[in-house]
Amino acid sequence: DGVTRLKKYSELSTAEAIQADCDVKATNIILQRLPPEVYALFTTHKVSKELWERIQMLMQGTSLTKQERECKLYDEFDKFAYRKGETLHDYYLRFSLLLNDMNMYNMKLE
Repeated sequence: DGVTRLKKYSELSTAEAIQADCDVKATNIILQRLPPEVYALFTTHKVSKELWERIQMLMQGTSLTKQERECKLYDEFDKFAYRKGETLHDYYLRFSLLLNDMNMYNMKLE
């Protein structure tokens, strides 16, 4: 009849149970790091590999948008400065986020 019936966890073989456990852990790790607006797009995915591929496609974009993002990050880095009233902790967090974003694109500081 073309309907696929998923097995209950208790019906899985040892290897299938291990794979299912790993898939749940991987999915949770991926979902915890997503911004809320992106998370909402992926609540229906059950397999972490499929989820990860969709996130990569969404986050990477085209090579043009990647280049634009890199230019914007380099510009932000060049102009990075203390903001009036900002605490040292907030300054550090802002700088860490910038470096993390640059690292996501494998950008080099020269």
